[in-house]
Amino acid sequence: MNAPSIDTGRDETKMTPRPLLRNHGKWGRAAAGFLLAAGLLAGCGGAGKVATVPHAAVVKVTRRNLANQLQISSEFLPFQEIEVYAKVSGYIKKLNVDWGTHVHTGQIMAVLEIPELEQQLRLDEAAVRRSESNIARAEEDLTRSQSAFTVSHLTYTRLAGVQKTNAELVSQEEIDVAQGKDLEASAGVSAAKDALAAAQQTLAVSRSALDRDEALFAYAKITAPFNGVVTRLDAYTGALLPAGTSSNKGDLALCRLSQNDLLRLVIPVPERAVPDVHLGEIVAVDVSALNKTFQGKVVRFSDQIDMSTRTMHTEVQVANPNFEIVPGMYASVKIPLHSATGALAVPVQSVQSSGNGQGTVLVVDKSNRIQERSVKLGLQTATQYEILAGLQENDLIVFGEQSQFKSGELVLPTLVNPSAME
Repeated sequence: MNAPSIDTGRDETKMTPRPLLRNHGKWGRAAAGFLLAAGLLAGCGGAGKVATVPHAAVVKVTRRNLANQLQISSEFLPFQEIEVYAKVSGYIKKLNVDWGTHVHTGQIMAVLEIPELEQQLRLDEAAVRRSESNIARAEEDLTRSQSAFTVSHLTYTRLAGVQKTNAELVSQEEIDVAQGKDLEASAGVSAAKDALAAAQQTLAVSRSALDRDEALFAYAKITAPFNGVVTRLDAYTGALLPAGTSSNKGDLALCRLSQNDLLRLVIPVPERAVPDVHLGEIVAVDVSALNKTFQGKVVRFSDQIDMSTRTMHTEVQVANPNFEIVPGMYASVKIPLHSATGALAVPVQSVQSSGNGQGTVLVVDKSNRIQERSVKLGLQTATQYEILAGLQENDLIVFGEQSQFKSGELVLPTLVNPSAME
C-alpha cells in the first residue's frame, strides 16, 4: 500500500537555497570554502560525521625597534650617612635640631657646656701673658747687658791703645781689670740672649697649649659636616655627651645625619651583563610607591666579579632635590643592554627555542596549511624575538600553543593582536 502524498502548495523546483555565509574578504571566502567542503563531505560520507577545520590564532611578522634591558630591584640608600658624635665631653646647653630637621654645611646643631675646658683656657691665657712678660723682661736685660758690654769694651780698648803708645801712663793691672770687665760684660750679653730665647720658647709652648684648648673648645659647637636631614635624634638638652674619640660602640651620639638630596642604588649586575654596563649611562628608575619614573646615572662599579654571587657591585645615583624619594623605598632599575632598529620581530609565544640562537615556528602558507620552519634567532626582549633568517615580513605564523597543529594541516587563520592579550 502506497503512502498518501501531501501537497505543500509550493513549487519545489522554484525554491532557491538561502546563502549560509556572506563574503567578508579573504578570510570570509576561505571560511565559506571550508564549510562548503565540509558539507559535501558530510553529504557523501553518511550522517553524523561532519569534517571541521580548526581555527588558528596567527600574527604577522613585522619590523620594529627592539631593545633588551636588564631590570633589577634595589632599595634607595642615602648618598652618605653618619652618626654625629661630640669631639669633647660636655653637657648639651643648646639644641638646634630635631627629628627631620634639614641642615646645611657648617650649621650649628648643638652647643655644649664644658666648664673644665673653659677654666683651662683661662689658665692658658694667663700662661701666655706671663710668658710675654718674661720676654719683655729678658729683652730689657739684654739691652742692659749690651750697654754694659759696650762701655766696658770701649774702656778696655782705649786703655790697651794708650799702653801701646805710652806704656808708663797705664799700668798692666788696669789693663787686666778692664779686660776682665769686658769679658764679663760679653758673657752677660750671651746670658741675656739665652734668657730671651728661653722666654720666647716658653711663650711658644704657652700659645700652643692655648691654641690646642681653643680648638677643643670650638668643638663645643657641634656643626653639620654636610647638607643633610636628621633622621634620628639620640640626645636632648642637658644630656651628657661623651667624647666620641674611642672605638666604643656604646658612646652616645647626638644624632644620625643623612644626605638625602642625592641617593644611591646598589645593584648586583649579573656576569652576563657586565660588558654592557658603562659609566655615565643614563637609566630609568621606577619607584612603585610614588608611581613615578626618575632618571638615574651609573656612576661607579667595583670592576670585579663577586665570586660567591657572580655579580658586580654597581651604583646608580638619583638626584632627589625635592626629597620626594625616601631612603628605604624600593625601585626597579632598567639598564639597556642591546638594541636593534627595524628588525624582523615575532612574539616569543610563537617561537619554540632550541638554544644556540635556533628555533622553530609554524607558518600558515597561502593555502592556509601549516608549515614548520626553522628560524635563526637574534635579540630577545621580554615579549619579542628578533628573526635573523627563516621568515619574511608579513608572513603569518601561529601564535600560542603549537603542539595541537601538524605540518600540512588545513587551518582557518584568525589574526590576533598579541599586545592586547598581555
